[in-house]
Amino acid sequence: MKKYRFFPAFLMSIIFCIGIGFVSAATDNEDFEKANKAYMAGFYENAIDLYENILKNGQESPKLYYNLGNAYFKTEQIPQAILNYERALMFDPSNEDYQYNLKIANAKIVDKIEVIPELFYLRWWSAIKQWFPPDTWIHIALTAFTLIFIALALFLLSKQVIQRKILFGAGVAFFILALLSGTIAYQTYKSNESEKGAIVFAPTLPVKSSPDDSSIDLFVIHEGLKVQLIDKIGDWYEIRIANGSKGWVKTNAVEPL
Repeated sequence: MKKYRFFPAFLMSIIFCIGIGFVSAATDNEDFEKANKAYMAGFYENAIDLYENILKNGQESPKLYYNLGNAYFKTEQIPQAILNYERALMFDPSNEDYQYNLKIANAKIVDKIEVIPELFYLRWWSAIKQWFPPDTWIHIALTAFTLIFIALALFLLSKQVIQRKILFGAGVAFFILALLSGTIAYQTYKSNESEKGAIVFAPTLPVKSSPDDSSIDLFVIHEGLKVQLIDKIGDWYEIRIANGSKGWVKTNAVEPL
């Protein structure tokens, strides 16, 4: 009988956890609405505290990062604003509002780094990858693979030549779509894993030739600049900026995206 008594307690614990989750989500939604109202009323610091509290509770969304970025921008905290605009774009890279506000914030930073020009087909490929977030590309690939099998099954069952030709063409198109979207999802995932972006938070940051305080200063960057993290040794990051220059900085001088 003891093992049967276990199930009511087990079910009660599950229900309790689910209830806690709903209460937490409801609280976060209330905080989000309060933060939005504080922002609209001009109480930007209060809005920042509320938005940050939601993030501390483990809730994320592009709108949350975007609104937090706007609040930081209003208080002239430009590195924090850029950080949150960038995080919003990681969720929704094609959003024009996020792109525009990030552009305005970047216009306020000291460093104007010239980007290394890409070949035209690489620019096209980059533009295509930004049509959707990585998760959406994965869903497109899975849907396309499913449609391939459906088209194949109908092709095998069909006896009319015209229908078989149409289904064969559809299967080829779905295969190309699956291959394209799967490749984009994989490349985006590998890029995010191998090279993560970060925003400089130090007002003035010397970039060193090696992970050593006594090494040579190669160049100097300033707060708000986006860099790529390519390696880490101890409390040092190896970074690369948009023009291809590389060097080492302390980990506490930048905030990863």
